[in-house]
Amino acid sequence: MFQSSIGDIDSRVCTECGRDPSLGVEAISSDRKTVSPATAEEFEAQSELAAEREKHSLRNRKRGYLMPKLFLGWSVFLILIVLCARRLWNETPREPINPVATSPSKTQRTEEEIAFLNEAAPLCNQTLSGFLNATTPEERNQFVLAPITTASRMARFYGLNPLAKIDPSKLSLSQSAELDLPSGKAVETFWKSSDDRQFDAVFVKEGGEWRLDWDHFVRFSDYPWALFQAGSGDPQGEFRLFARERLAEERKNQDTISIVLYAPRFGSITETGSQSPEFLVKRDSEDGRLLDAAFKLAKKGERVFGVKVSNTDPEGLIRVRVKIRRIEENRERHFELEKVVACHWYSIDDPDVKPTEAPAAQPLEK
Repeated sequence: MFQSSIGDIDSRVCTECGRDPSLGVEAISSDRKTVSPATAEEFEAQSELAAEREKHSLRNRKRGYLMPKLFLGWSVFLILIVLCARRLWNETPREPINPVATSPSKTQRTEEEIAFLNEAAPLCNQTLSGFLNATTPEERNQFVLAPITTASRMARFYGLNPLAKIDPSKLSLSQSAELDLPSGKAVETFWKSSDDRQFDAVFVKEGGEWRLDWDHFVRFSDYPWALFQAGSGDPQGEFRLFARERLAEERKNQDTISIVLYAPRFGSITETGSQSPEFLVKRDSEDGRLLDAAFKLAKKGERVFGVKVSNTDPEGLIRVRVKIRRIEENRERHFELEKVVACHWYSIDDPDVKPTEAPAAQPLEK
């Protein structure tokens, strides 16, 4: 077509390659493109450059994927280490908090004691939770020691004292130990709540069930100590109180022991009620010798019945169960210590501590 005489053939060129068609170059069909050698080399160079870029892009993508994988792997490894450490920590027996200074034989638990606590502790926990969750006296009676005789004291006590609200889910057990009472083995525990209150509770097995020593738990007294001192209620009662010896060194050669009494505050181990008037107890009496022995035991860092949980009572105070009489004469009020029942708050009368030896009788002068 390009060799025809139609038109000006000298000025016409091929639309594909730009050459003069009259030179006899074979026409190439329009569906195939002819590329010059220079263009082919450029194309090849561009292809190699694109391939190289693709390789670099692939390597960069691989590197980008590698860092998250390494980070994820390290995270899993660290989590496993933390979980294993926590498991080992929970399985390791821990010593009581702030243990008192006792001999190693008293702080080391035997396999028999460990087995005893492992069996009894969950049941004691259920008892305490059931008691605290109970909403009626009948329900509470199911969880206390000697429920028949305790029911009347509970009714009288809660009629004069507010019922403390304690959420069992917010309690944590910090100490527990086997307690050897004359009636058999018991469990003594110490608890802390999330609102900074602290409680100790004793559990005794009765009728095949672990029951709460309620009198010990609430520090039961026949009447609120503050009201009794103010002149209210019966003139005689039994009270669970703290006792402190006054001027122990200064009065050690005198024939009387001077003590003052304080009411404990439920849920606190550091706060007490106001101080009572002074009580003078004959040193050579049974009560005086019992108190003297109990104070000496406390100074040595020991407690009645060989209690193994640490002593959380305020320093210098001992626990006592005492019978007090209020006497009012000539418009004056004073108090008399009738009897020291025991130097503890358990629901047993056995004092455990042996009274100190009575002073030897002096020979009569002729």
